[in-house]
Amino acid sequence: MNEERITIELSSSEALVLFEFLSRFSEAGKLEVVDQAEERVLWDVCASLGSSLSQPLAEDYDAVMASARADVRDKN
Repeated sequence: MNEERITIELSSSEALVLFEFLSRFSEAGKLEVVDQAEERVLWDVCASLGSSLSQPLAEDYDAVMASARADVRDKN
């Protein structure tokens, strides 16, 4: 898989909201939106990624996604 780096810019408020959201996931093992601000940050990050990535447009997206997951997954 291509190891090209993607940069996403967040305001400090967006970063803090995202940090809190992801921290709760780390602690609880599940994602639960507790404030609309979290939903907004997730939508914005998704939109930013969507405009930065070419893979979602690939005809073999399922295979590309499987490869990316394998690359990122913890190796035991």
